[in-house]
Amino acid sequence: MSESNYPTAFGVFMAPFHKIGVSPTVLYERDLQIIELADSLGFQEAWLGEHHSGGHEPIGAPEMLLAAAAQRTKTIKLGTAVNSLPYHNPFLLAERLVTLDHLSRGRAIMGFGPGQLLSDAYMLGIDPTKQRDMMLEAAEVIVRLLRGETVTEKTDWFDLREAKLQVRPYSLPELDVVVAAVTSPSGPVTAGRLGVGMINLAATSPAAFGALRGHWKIAEDEAAKAGRTVSRRNWRLSAITHIAETEEQARKDCTHGFEEIWNYLAHISPLPASEKPDVEGMIDEAIESGSVLIGTPDTAIKKIRQLADQTGGFGSFIMTLTDFTDYERQRNAVTLWAEHVIPEFRGQLKPIREHNAWVRGNEWKAETMAAINAASEKYAAQQQPVSVN
Repeated sequence: MSESNYPTAFGVFMAPFHKIGVSPTVLYERDLQIIELADSLGFQEAWLGEHHSGGHEPIGAPEMLLAAAAQRTKTIKLGTAVNSLPYHNPFLLAERLVTLDHLSRGRAIMGFGPGQLLSDAYMLGIDPTKQRDMMLEAAEVIVRLLRGETVTEKTDWFDLREAKLQVRPYSLPELDVVVAAVTSPSGPVTAGRLGVGMINLAATSPAAFGALRGHWKIAEDEAAKAGRTVSRRNWRLSAITHIAETEEQARKDCTHGFEEIWNYLAHISPLPASEKPDVEGMIDEAIESGSVLIGTPDTAIKKIRQLADQTGGFGSFIMTLTDFTDYERQRNAVTLWAEHVIPEFRGQLKPIREHNAWVRGNEWKAETMAAINAASEKYAAQQQPVSVN
């Protein structure tokens, strides 16, 4: 596998999955502080999700928190992962993302999907069997609006008449747009038809991992049909991730909230429920199945290389952070990732290691001591009294 197929951009994603029983005010502040930390350590992207029920994922308006993050960060890009398009008038959502793009000086990314939680769709009176069609209808309109077009489009759930954004995105040539995918083909079909990026969530889980190569082929095929192109540099993979100094410490960290969060995930997603009698067994089972990436920086490096082999290459890897661990251990995981994983794939460590080996492999000490002695002798000679006849 060529190094050019490995990701060179990295990010953090918080759906978020928080434990029940903590003030949402505190949780919002912690999420923002994680984004600040990632920005200070050189991560390229930060993502927040949109959910409206369930309790564990309390962010209903990710673009609002990202606007706050924009004022507290310098370079990190800020993405919605993802806006659930069937829940929004496409014109108004496009306006909000353009506003975020200006507030962040061109750092906004619009991630979109059909909506994950059936409970959200139920509360909004939306038929879940229509959500993917609704997503595509809205996405086509939003992309046209963001590209400066005037749109007249009527469906059974929105009606736009000569709609045109009065404020264009700050980003040039256009605001970055990304569609979510897991196992269904709807994500790559949309990415290809619209010529936008793609983010595959839960990419290490067995079903999603198996779908990766096929997803990219679908995206390329659909792009060709539509006369568009897709780039692997704009393909992101994400997985539930926690790393620590040792494998044992990583597992220990996750006993904090793994059982609560995993049982919730098994209730709302294709991830399988565990029948293990204790949390340690649940953690081991999830690691062995590939459903989570839990271990050390070396574990993460190995897994990313496996993902590159499976896909043929992708552009960014996004850490999905959860309350498997407490807040301080999440911060530690982000720091370890910046110290060891990012520089491995961005080529920053190789020349340092080569120089270290080069210096250690040569006998510089004798020459250094000889130079010191020569300088000392020269100085001593210069101090000898001059004879006067």
